[in-house]
Amino acid sequence: MEGFGRSIKRATINAAMKTATVAALLAPADWVEFGFVRDAVGTSDSALSKQVAALADAGYVEVCKTRNRTGCHTHLRLTAHGR
Repeated sequence: MEGFGRSIKRATINAAMKTATVAALLAPADWVEFGFVRDAVGTSDSALSKQVAALADAGYVEVCKTRNRTGCHTHLRLTAHGR
């Protein structure tokens, strides 16, 4: 069971590091495109969506979804609480 505990700790640390990386990418900017954050963090759309949802639920991130002739676009920014 010791190996199982280590893998849970590693997963928790990795998730925290990715969350911190997302916050660091958003900090110097007003709005940042979802795809840019996904590529910079090196994660999938679904994994980043889950992280962003958790940050938004906690009041740290604001999400803006727009649609134009080129398709749907999602932009993110830190809230005042997230800064």
